[in-house]
Amino acid sequence: MLCTNLGGIDRGLRVLIGFALLAYAFAIGFPTTGWNQLGWLGLVPLVTGLIGYCPVYAVAEIDTLPRNRQK
Repeated sequence: MLCTNLGGIDRGLRVLIGFALLAYAFAIGFPTTGWNQLGWLGLVPLVTGLIGYCPVYAVAEIDTLPRNRQK
């Protein structure tokens, strides 16, 4: 089991950014361009935000959880 290393604000922002990028991939509210496939990169912040764990943060030893809630 992975322990979390993302705080609430960080998780929320990642989920919002992930959904926005996915909306760009599906051209929902955005014009269709040749670059819409880049919106699929939104899966990365969406998944990391939902599970609360970022492997890049783990390697860099970054933890955005409040001090009293760290495990």
